[in-house]
Amino acid sequence: MNKIFSLTLLTFSFFFIGCASIPQADKKLDAEAKLFKAHPEKSILYVYRNEAMGGAVKMDVVVDNELLGETRTGHYLWINMQPGVHVISSRAENSHDIELKTEPGKVYYVWQEAKMGIMYARTKLNVVDEKTGQTGVRECSLVQHRQPRGNVNARLH
Repeated sequence: MNKIFSLTLLTFSFFFIGCASIPQADKKLDAEAKLFKAHPEKSILYVYRNEAMGGAVKMDVVVDNELLGETRTGHYLWINMQPGVHVISSRAENSHDIELKTEPGKVYYVWQEAKMGIMYARTKLNVVDEKTGQTGVRECSLVQHRQPRGNVNARLH
């Protein structure tokens, strides 16, 4: 009986690890993104996941209703944005949205937190300060993701 349980657990572990692979971006792009420099007329947003909780679960990142990409533990995404008000969403077992007002020439950091869920990990987004954000992003690898052609338009308030 113990062998059956162990084999079942091992099979599910491989299934979840296999499902969670996300293509990595080129190392040169990763290094460039970690310079944290915004264009004077744009804003930059980094969304990162640097904790072990829920590591095998992919989480979608959506900005202004456009899928930016997926993360799992040790990954980050970034996007150039028009300054203004944006809705950033994270989707896992649940959806969590935050509204972020960005300004030209500034860089913003959002920690994509994984929490215990019923079926798999839940998600929560947290805006963090520059030091915390840069430290978190440096702990992660850039994944291949979409940079929307319009560089995501903002609602101006």
